[in-house]
Amino acid sequence: MDNIDIKILSCLRENARMNASDIGAHINMSVSSVIERIKKLEIAGIIKQYTIVLDPKQIGKDVFAFISVSLEHPKFNDSFSTSVQKIEQITECHYITGDFDFFLKVVAGSTQELANILNEIKSINGVSLTRTLVVFSTIKNNVSVLPDARF
Repeated sequence: MDNIDIKILSCLRENARMNASDIGAHINMSVSSVIERIKKLEIAGIIKQYTIVLDPKQIGKDVFAFISVSLEHPKFNDSFSTSVQKIEQITECHYITGDFDFFLKVVAGSTQELANILNEIKSINGVSLTRTLVVFSTIKNNVSVLPDARF
């Protein structure tokens, strides 16, 4: 991967629907070269998927929270992970170090919905403690990070 690939990735990160001719014009490269490079990035697994980013307010899901979860014992990790996969409003789940075992990002339409989700999490077998942080506003929210430029 070189700086040209990084420029292509930057364009796609900004707008995954940007076509090869627009990317080529932006970085001064032929359409066929851009397409070839994108295919190589996909084959290499650097580009994992293309997706959309929804405006949470427009779909009535503008209550965000981060929930830290402690489990009684590591033997509950797998069943907890399986349970979390089934809760659609949990958009991220990270296994972490520190005072808690898991860190969840939750998106809800109201504080009542958030309370229901929290109660569902608390009822998962092995959950011993949760700590919830409600988000007032989001300052930065990039869905991916670009590789460092190579000079």
